[in-house]
Amino acid sequence: MRIAVLQADTASAFPPIALARTEPDGLLCAGGDLGVPRLLDAYRHGIFPWFNPGEPILWWSPDPRCVFALDTLAPSRKLRQLARRSSWRIRADHAFTAVMAACAEPRLDQQGSWIGTAMLAAYTELHRLGHAHSVEVWDQQQLIGGIYGVAIGRVFFGESMFSRVSGGSKVALFALAQQLRAWGFPIIDAQVENPHLLSLGAERWPRQRFAELLDHYCPQDFPSGSWTERFGI
Repeated sequence: MRIAVLQADTASAFPPIALARTEPDGLLCAGGDLGVPRLLDAYRHGIFPWFNPGEPILWWSPDPRCVFALDTLAPSRKLRQLARRSSWRIRADHAFTAVMAACAEPRLDQQGSWIGTAMLAAYTELHRLGHAHSVEVWDQQQLIGGIYGVAIGRVFFGESMFSRVSGGSKVALFALAQQLRAWGFPIIDAQVENPHLLSLGAERWPRQRFAELLDHYCPQDFPSGSWTERFGI
């Protein structure tokens, strides 16, 4: 069965997520663009872009969905001790582009990165408009870990994270989770499950349950804009 192909204009709507393929899991459609209206519409409907640089844009909505439920997520004792290191600081939106660039660097278990120049440009624009955010772990002036994603209403859609020091990404993730919980966010979307995410406490949610949560929490009022001053309050 052929998948739908979107035109490169904002009037071209996404198909219903129930039409996503089971193999490969969650592939919904191709084409379209990475403009801000398209991306925000995608996330609100439980859809995200994931494709290799130089290839057509692919849009996904997997079932099950990988999710961090913030009411039950808790860091380990070892991680809490790591986060209390006197030289480590948690900051938000101080180095969004640097976090994305670090996430795009090649990793030992990957042949390449899906975060190409088109994705970098698109999410940098989302960040400029106050929709995309980064949480960073700093050791003095060195960026040692971080995570970035998109916030719509009271839902955070995680995109990627990185570590340059053992535990750096985990500290960023749990700092983000703690702050979002305080702000009334119920989840961090982690998109596609893998053993590492599940080991950190991620859950598998049926896609329909995830979509129903988006319908309730994405329309909720939460101010867009920089988290630099707001984070930690």
